[in-house]
Amino acid sequence: MATATLSSADAEKINNLKSDVASLTQISENEKSGFINLVARYLSGEAQHVEWSKIQTPTDKVVVPYDTLSPVPEDAAETKKLLDKLVVLKLNGGLGTTMGCTGPKSVIEVRNGMTFLDLIVIQIESLNKKYGCSVPLLLMNSFNTHDDTSKIIEKYAKSNIEIHTFNQSQYPRLVVEDFKPLPSKGNTGKDAWYPPGHGDVFPSLKNSGKLDALLSKGKEYVFVANSDNLGAIVDLKILKHLINNKNEYCMEVTPKTLADVKGGTLISYEGKVQLLEIAQVPDEHVNEFKSIEKFKIFNTNNLWINLQAINRLVQADSLKMEIIPNPKEVDGIKVLQLETAAGAAIRFFDHAIGINVPRSRFLPVKATSDLLLVQSDLYTLNDGFVTRNPARANPANPSIDLGPEFKKVSNFLSRFKSIPSIIELDSLKVTGDVWFGAGVTLKGKVTITAKSGAKLEIPDGKVIENKNKTAFVNPQCGSIAETSQRRACVVGVSARGNARRGKTAY
Repeated sequence: MATATLSSADAEKINNLKSDVASLTQISENEKSGFINLVARYLSGEAQHVEWSKIQTPTDKVVVPYDTLSPVPEDAAETKKLLDKLVVLKLNGGLGTTMGCTGPKSVIEVRNGMTFLDLIVIQIESLNKKYGCSVPLLLMNSFNTHDDTSKIIEKYAKSNIEIHTFNQSQYPRLVVEDFKPLPSKGNTGKDAWYPPGHGDVFPSLKNSGKLDALLSKGKEYVFVANSDNLGAIVDLKILKHLINNKNEYCMEVTPKTLADVKGGTLISYEGKVQLLEIAQVPDEHVNEFKSIEKFKIFNTNNLWINLQAINRLVQADSLKMEIIPNPKEVDGIKVLQLETAAGAAIRFFDHAIGINVPRSRFLPVKATSDLLLVQSDLYTLNDGFVTRNPARANPANPSIDLGPEFKKVSNFLSRFKSIPSIIELDSLKVTGDVWFGAGVTLKGKVTITAKSGAKLEIPDGKVIENKNKTAFVNPQCGSIAETSQRRACVVGVSARGNARRGKTAY
């Protein structure tokens, strides 16, 4: 990647920024210098684009097929030796606000009353118990999630697992107009600050003292994953492969589908493996990047990294990942926050590889549509592990598209008496004021629509297969009618001819 030096105007901006940041007492000296360095790199105009002609498809030596990995040792003592080198780190800085929840996203209930964090703890506990090892759990919080997480983990005090927390950096948002930190302009609230992306995991591990402590205990590898990815479980085959081959960094990738076309992919570039994100792609090649023919894999953000290598690169200040500018608005003021991603660090590590893993290792819950999948009979839960039901013949999950009425978790839960059976479902699209009874079964391609002013109730025990169903208010008589490839009877007419909301049955 090309670098550039600062112009005199930008150098003055940095000097003024240093002066402003020096007076911010809420953050450490490490955070201040990290922030200034990030902004300086951004202003210097480091090239974000790649030379398209230099991109090569990685070979199987660079992106290793999962099914070529050697089996796990049968000897439990050998397995214990592997696990004693491992640390699990979950990225826990995100809030559940997009799903209508307050507090850390990791405490949203996923299944059987258990949260993401409950499942993570149970998984690691069962490993420790089975092999007599001591795999610790690290949670990288943000200033948004630190206080709540500290209280929540108290309930695991008697568990067979060491839990450690540390905070990622806290950086001030930059006011676009004058390039001053927002906290310097009188905004003292949390929204004047931001966590600078999960690429910050490397310096934060070091600055918190956690990295040195782990190395002193003989730990060698950290498995980093998003806390909301239910498929990101410890995999002994991957761990064994990395240790045997001295790979300092491994990114799990998986075959791309049409739903993943914007996801970052691994390429070979100038002799190194590198993450290519859509933001780096020249405009004329964006459609090619989105193609699942040429770029067949994408980054799951399940990362395995050697701790000594992290220590070496952080101390040398060598991790110069691509900067992601993220414009925002706070109280009408346009601000900028600069972020980095952990996956982009792959090119700085020696013997870095990707492993092309099964799709089952990528099961993120980003919205209530994902929650419907994992709470349904499509998955089972055992010892904290969410496993796909073998009764489903189709290897792909059904596509789920729920309308805004289902966006918040509380609304989602209230609209289902019980989660429908979707073993044989291909796709579901629900729009409008729709309510599901208990024991509903959905098969094939199903579209359910309640037009404005109408409410549609799916009766208990209903089986819906390959149907396009609509409930609407008939403008001629003010009543609710339904269609399902035919006109249904008019129902729910009040004495005044207006539709009674809530009584249209499927």
